[in-house]
Parts: sequence; C-alpha cells; structure tokens
Amino acid sequence: MALTKHDIIGQLQTQLGFPKNKSVEITESLLEIIKSTLSSGDDVLVSGFGKFSVKDKNERKGRNPATGEDAILPARRVVTFKCSGMLRGKVNGK
Repeated sequence: MALTKHDIIGQLQTQLGFPKNKSVEITESLLEIIKSTLSSGDDVLVSGFGKFSVKDKNERKGRNPATGEDAILPARRVVTFKCSGMLRGKVNGK
C-alpha cells in the first residue's frame, strides 16, 4: 500500500497533535517547496532519506509498439531519486 498525502496529513494529526487544517497547510507547503525547487532545476536533499535530482534526457529514437513505426522522442527532463545509505539499510533490515 502506498503512502498518500491523506495518510501524511493523518500522521501529522495523530503523532504531533496538529489540527487537520494545520496538517493540510504544512503538507501542502512542504510539497509546494519541493515541486518549485525541482522545477527550477535544483536538487532536493533530505539527510537520512535521499536526494531528488532533475536530469536532462536527450532526444532519442523510439518506436510505436502498436504500429512498429519509428518516431523521434523529444528531449525532456525527469526527476530521479537516490536513497541515502541509512534508508537503504533500514529497508534491507540492516
């Protein structure tokens, strides 16, 4: 099961005792800061968790799987995530 924004808001309410409207505000603000930072091309580093980075992908050749027709896929930017060693160890039970 995935952790949703609704779940995060609920955790802020129960674990920290924030009212629902404050929990929503905190969650939305944090996510907006992360989105705007990544949109500007900067990395987001959260110690003990990981690093979100924006990578540039070059234009490349592709193929439509339905028709087999060749196509040129345009250049684009993608967000990547690399987890910290601490998180990797926790996930792997070490």
